[in-house]
Formats: sequence, C-alpha cells, structure tokens
Amino acid sequence: MADGPTLGDAARSVWGKTDRKGTSPVGWLPLWRHLADSVDVAGRLWDHWLSPAVRRRIADELPGGDADGRTLAIWLAGVHDIGKATPAFAIQAYVLAERMRDHGLAFDRELIRADRRYAPHATAGHVILAQWLQEQGWVDPHPYAVVVGGHHGAPPTDESLRDVQIRPYLLGDEAWQQVQLELLTWMTERSGAGDRLAAWSGAPLSQPAQAALTGLVIMADWIASNEEFFPYTLDSTDADRLSVGWELVDLPVPWLPAGPPESVDELFAARFELPAGAAPRPVQRAVAELAATMLAPGMMIVEAAMGEGKTEAALAAVEILARRTAASGCYLALPTRATSDAMFGRMLPWLRRLPDAQVGRGDRDVRLAHGKAALNPEYDRLRATSLPSGIAEDAGGADIGVHAWLAGPKRTLLSSFVVGTIDQLLFAALRGKHLVLRHLGLAGKVVVIDEAHAYDVYMGRFLDRALEWLGAYGVPVVLLSATLPAYRRAELMDAYDNGRLGPPPPRTWRDRGKPTVDPYASLRSDLRYPLVTVSGAERSATAISCADSGRGVEVRLRRLDDELPALVELLRDQLADGGCALVVRNTVARVQETAATLRAALGPDIPVSVAHSRFMAVDRAAKDTWLRETFGPPGSANRPHRHVVVASQVAEQSLDIDFDLLVTDLAPVDLVLQRIGRLHRHLRSDRPTRLATPTCWITGADWTEEPPHPVSGSRRVYQPSMLLRSAAVLLPHLTGTPLRLPADIAPLTQSAYGSAAVGPTSWQPAMAEGEARQRDEFAAKELKADGFRLAGVAEPGVPLIGWLSGGVGNADDRAALGHVRDTDAESLEVLLLVRTPDGLVLPPWIDGGGVAVPTGSVPRWPLPRQIARCTLPLPRMMTASDVIDDVIAELERRTDVSAWQDSHWLTGELVLDLDDDGRATVAGFDLHYDQDDGLRVTRAAA
Repeated sequence: MADGPTLGDAARSVWGKTDRKGTSPVGWLPLWRHLADSVDVAGRLWDHWLSPAVRRRIADELPGGDADGRTLAIWLAGVHDIGKATPAFAIQAYVLAERMRDHGLAFDRELIRADRRYAPHATAGHVILAQWLQEQGWVDPHPYAVVVGGHHGAPPTDESLRDVQIRPYLLGDEAWQQVQLELLTWMTERSGAGDRLAAWSGAPLSQPAQAALTGLVIMADWIASNEEFFPYTLDSTDADRLSVGWELVDLPVPWLPAGPPESVDELFAARFELPAGAAPRPVQRAVAELAATMLAPGMMIVEAAMGEGKTEAALAAVEILARRTAASGCYLALPTRATSDAMFGRMLPWLRRLPDAQVGRGDRDVRLAHGKAALNPEYDRLRATSLPSGIAEDAGGADIGVHAWLAGPKRTLLSSFVVGTIDQLLFAALRGKHLVLRHLGLAGKVVVIDEAHAYDVYMGRFLDRALEWLGAYGVPVVLLSATLPAYRRAELMDAYDNGRLGPPPPRTWRDRGKPTVDPYASLRSDLRYPLVTVSGAERSATAISCADSGRGVEVRLRRLDDELPALVELLRDQLADGGCALVVRNTVARVQETAATLRAALGPDIPVSVAHSRFMAVDRAAKDTWLRETFGPPGSANRPHRHVVVASQVAEQSLDIDFDLLVTDLAPVDLVLQRIGRLHRHLRSDRPTRLATPTCWITGADWTEEPPHPVSGSRRVYQPSMLLRSAAVLLPHLTGTPLRLPADIAPLTQSAYGSAAVGPTSWQPAMAEGEARQRDEFAAKELKADGFRLAGVAEPGVPLIGWLSGGVGNADDRAALGHVRDTDAESLEVLLLVRTPDGLVLPPWIDGGGVAVPTGSVPRWPLPRQIARCTLPLPRMMTASDVIDDVIAELERRTDVSAWQDSHWLTGELVLDLDDDGRATVAGFDLHYDQDDGLRVTRAAA
C-alpha cells in the first residue's frame, strides 16, 4: 500500500496537508494519505482509548450495535476532509493547486479567491457528504454529515450551508465532483461502511451521539495531522504508519474497574486510610449501598453535615457506578482553585489503590483542571516526566501521571481522572468552539459535584443545562452538599431527568382544568437529614434518610455589635486562657480592616493572620497549606496556644480546619452553617475551658434596627433578602435556643429558602420588598445566562446545525470564565514583580525571590514558571467597565513584555511592578502588597 489506493491520477493529486515547518522532503501530503491515516487512528481510538460507556452510547442507536458504532466512527473520520477536494480549499497552496489543474481539476482563480470564505472545508465537506448520501437514497443525512461539518470545532449553521449551496463553483465542476465521488466511494469501502449505509439511513442519531462522534473525529484528525506521529512521507505501508504513529502518541488505555469488595466495610478499608477499628459512617454506608442498587445511569444527591466523610463516600460511589455503567474515569468538580488543589491531593491515594479488571492495565492518567494547575507542586511533579506516554512512575501503586498529548489545549477533560473547578463543567453548557471535546471527555466518566449549594442563580442556569446533557449521555452524577435547599434538590433532579428521559410533554388544551402533577413534589418538602436522593425509573426520585454519625453538637449563637471595639473585647476575653479563633468577613476590605485593628489592639500576645483571595498564587498556596497544617485535625501540626485568623469566604468550603471560637458576618444561612462547620470540627482534649462549649458570634449587621440592617459590603455580595431571611430563621437561636448540629441544618436551610414568611411581623414589609427585588434580579440573571447557554437536548434526528451559533466563539478558558460566572466586572490577573534600580526582580520574600526578570526577551527556564507563580487578581473596583481600559493601558505602558509572547507560561500577561515597599499607583488607584495581608487598594487622592 506504499503506493496508495487504486485512485485515478486526479484524485491522487489532491493535496491535504502542507509542510509548514519546511522539514519534509515531500513538502505536502496527499488528501488520500491523510484520510487513510485518520480512519486508521479512529479505529485505534475506538478499540483502545474510548471509554466503553461512550462506545455503548453511540452503538445503542445503530442497528448493528457495537460493530456499527465502530464502522460509523472510522468512516466519518475517513471522509472528514472531503471538503478539501474543492477549489475553495485547493487554491490556498497555489503551486499544488496548479498541479491539480494539470490533472483536469480546473478553477477560476480570481472568482474562487473572492468567495472562498463562504466555503471553509468543513462546511463544504458537510454539503458534499449530505448530497452524496441523498443520492444513495437517504432522506435526512444531516445528523451524520454534521459530524464532518463540525470537525473544526463548530457545526455549520443553516446560513453557512446555504452560502455554499448557492455558490456551487466553490465545490468544483464535474471533474471535481468525480474526484469527490471517487474518494468517498474508496473510503466507504475501505472502512467497511458500504453495506451499512442503507441501514443507517433509518437510524436517527441523537445529538449526544453526534457530538461524541464529532469529538472522536477531531481527535483522530489532530493525531493524524501531527507530523511527528505521521510524517509527510509516502514510503511506508498503512500498517507501518499506524503502528509507528500510535506508538508515539501512546494514549493510555481506559480504566476498566474491577468488582469492588463485597462489603462496604472492606471497600472503605481497602481504599481509604481509616483509623484503626473505624467503620464507615452511616452516610458513607448508605451511599455505597445505593450506588450498587440505584438506577444506573442516574443521579445521586448526598446531603450530610460537614465532616461526615462525603468525599470518601463519593469516591466509593464512583468506583461502584463506573463498574455498573462502563465509565472509565471521573471528574471531581469543586468551587475554587484552592479546594480543587486539596481534592487533587486526596484523590491520588485513592487512585493508587484502585484495582483494574485486567492485569497490566495499571496506568492512571490525571489532570488538574484550573488556570493555575501548573503551579500545584504535586501536579507539576506528575507532569515532569520523560516517558513517551507522559505517565510518570509512582511508587506504591498504579502508575500515575499526566499524559503529554492529552494535556494539550482544548483537551482538559479527555484525561481519565480529572479534578478541577466547577467552571470546567459549566463550560459544557456554554456555546463555545470545540465544545464537543468537553462533552466527549465527560461522556465516559462519573461526575462528582462538591458543594452543590455554592453556585448562585446565574451559575445554576449553566449547571442545570450541563446536568441535562450529562443525563442525555448517560453519565452517572453524584452531588454533595451539607446545606442544599429542598427546591434546589428538586430542580437539579429535574434538570438531569430532562436529559435522561426527555423534557415532559407540554400541556395542551386537553389538560385545561387538570391539576399539574409535580413528580418531584416530595423532594421539595422532605426535611429529613442526612438524606440521599437517587433517580427513579420514571420522572421521579427516591429519597432515603440515614442516621448521622452520632457526632451531634449544640452550638450557642450570639449577636455581636459590628463595632470593632466590641470584637476586640470579645476576643481578649474569650482567648484569655488560650484558644484559636476564626473571624469570617464577607469582603476582603473588611478582612484587612479588621486584622489591622485587632493587631493594634491585641498586641503580640495574640497573633492575627489573614486569609483571602487577594494574594499572589504562590502566597495563597502557602497560606492554604499553613491553614490546613496549623488548624487541621488533631496531630496535624503544632497548634498555637492563641491565634486569630481573619478570613473571607475562602475559609468556608472544603477546608478541613478547626477553631475553638467563631465570629462571622451575617450571610445566607447555608453559608453561616458552612462556617460553623469549622467550629469544634474535631474532638480535642486540649480546648481551653472557657471555649469548651462551641459558640458562634454573628456580626456584620446593626441588630438594634427592625429588621437588622446588614453592612453595605455584605449587601453588595449577597442579596439583602437572603440576609434577612437568614437572620429571621436564626433569630430563635440568637435569643437562647442552642443550634443542634446536624439536626437543625435541614430545617434552617429549607425555611430560609422556602416561600413561607419567616421572622417577626415587624420585619415583613422590608422582607417583602427585598424578595420582590430579588425576584426581578434573579430573572435578569437567568436571562443574561441564557444569552450564552447551550440549548437543551433536542429529540433524536435533529442535527447539531447551528448548535453553537451566537456563542462565545473560540474563547479560551479565561475568557469563557467571564460567561459562566456572574460579575459586574471583568476578571483581571497580573504578574506581581518588584522594580529595583537594576530592573524587575521576583518578589524577594518568595522561594527563589530576588532573581532578575528580563523583559526584552523570553526568560530562561525555569524562570517563566517562577514568574507565573506571582499571578495576583485585581479587585473589582479596578476592573469595572469604566476603569479597566485605563488600568490595562497604564500597566502596558509601565512594563512592555511583548517579548514574552512566545512563552506559553507568560503570553498575554500584564505586569504590576511595585517598589521596594510593595507600593504602586495605577490609573488613579493606590496599591500596597504585603505577603502577610495581601493586596490593599484605595483610590488615590485627587
């Protein structure tokens, strides 16, 4: 086969690839050669990389099952570039086009050049394939042809297809059509699809199957287009090219989970480091047992108190559900980078202990998916390997590592075991280019969503739509929360079922007068806790209550005036005999103001530290590690005799930290409860006597007013209505009745987020006004989100034409983030460096600091990574729409780093240069950075 297939000279003359590097003696690759490489790679992907769950999802829609699925996938990969056999594509390499003209493929150069933009080769390929299939007797070929049309990341629109159809000269005359026919016929026979086309014509592909096939074709195309894997030579056989190329890319095989131990006790003992003699907690046992018996695929919602071991329960469920559904990995979604980093460290030991159903398949390819993943030292260690596969040898268990090819751009979710922020999941519901690769990555996994209560109404719109598509793919989902409102529980299950079962039929005139049946009515009123809810066979769900771990505690709630002297006196009194206190503020400005006042008043005897989001990445990571090691479980470190930590919401979620006393700003009740989860979190024998009873003081409001008036910063961060309802449901506990945990978590959460009136009569007018305003604002947020949100799953046979129309285009993760999170200002990060008389240096206080940083050239390795560790988010006041352009312009003027654009670590970054005292003035803002307190920003004096 080294001489190629039996094709005519004209078909063999069509070029498919050109050598941009100038390293190939040939200089170009015929289209037939690239198509043959692509079809062969697709076969290997189907056989040796694709999750069995995805293969089943595609195959179940075809009359011939798995054999049909494989044949269809490789056939589509084999014809994906048929649009290159057109004048519109050929004239891009004029010399090669003239060679084609010599073989009878004529074209009007000026006419084609003027209009070729209307026929990009993917869209042209869609039109050519659809017309050819119609000639074979197909009535609607578009659900199949759209895979070809979308193989460059965005399916065509109806308008773009018409643009090609009304300009047939862009596709070529009869000679061109003969070549297209010849190539399609050859590839159809080569792939074995020739005798299956008639059967497929009556099989309407679903949109999930179309998307998964498109993602697979894109992967095959990218691998076959890589000159390192498939060079521009024609001196080897198909089999030899495939063998060498596949060995070079060396993709890991999918995880095939072995059967877990028979008993839940054995499972947890084998996978987790339990204390001697410890048994799984009741909620962990319930989750594992339900994962083995629930409808699969389906969704499970786990509601249990903080510290009950929900993470371990979810990982146990992943293993069980993966075994039942043929999934070959998982995605663990967390609220923040810090919680993702912490979860990544917890996942790795579990991963090392996972058995595989087949001996010798021990590789575990992992990915940490957030913008600063490369700065995580544990993840970076797994990236640094010279092994061909990118899998690093990891002692004590399975081989774990980051696969080099899968870690490339746009491939975030294609690795088997991925931990990342919730944004990566929300992106699956954002209309953006190469969305199919996100869907392909998710379709073969079990998805775990932690802190499911933590996402606002705007993000919730994207989460609901992502759940709908996960349900349509048959992806098992496990949601975790300590404080999930009942109405939200029902909404999440409804969203998943919309994909799993299809949306409910619309009501018609025949339904007039009939009561509306809510299949999730019981979920909206169930106050049991802990609670595990699982999908039902129809549009329904089953909720099972289980016992708690018996670690119940009573917490005293007290009101505290918002004046800082009152806080000083409280801490001075309560910490007289020692103890560690956590003060949680709702804004960074309040954190910094509070810390400064406390330090001045308490002196050196009671040290005060801060924790918030406005630190450089390297300092933030050190701060998170210090928090966990200093205030973690007993025995984790030398706990100080006395200490105060003033923190923002970063201390609220997924951090295993334990304090003797808590002071918190008034916040929505679920967040107050999350913060209380950091109070007496572990059993300790060394707590000071006066702090032996867990006590939470609530401040951040004027308690003398009716109703209480939250401080302005809190009203900017949270809906005032939510703050008032939180105060209302907490009022009985603030006036004497202890808060019982976990018993009171569900009643408080459901009351605060319910529709019934709460609080004193005198509060009702203000609360009604606030709730009306909140409804209007929520409606506006939902409308805003829907402007970029992916459409719901259509009925089978509806092609993905126009699927991404009006979306965010080819946005990278940083740009996409601004569309799935609701903010009044853009997100802007800078690189913080220090300016000296000799030029810029790394901040002197960090490890490796003080090193000179060149700006006229790309810094030599490993300096780019050191610089990237100095990323710092600017506050909202500097990124509002009326000032951000001025801020960016001044930063660019102050430090020109255009020479850094060739470094993937530094390209596109802005530099904030500070003086030796950590100060700068930028666009009318005074900035001061301190490694202990982070960034302070004030408006410069006029």
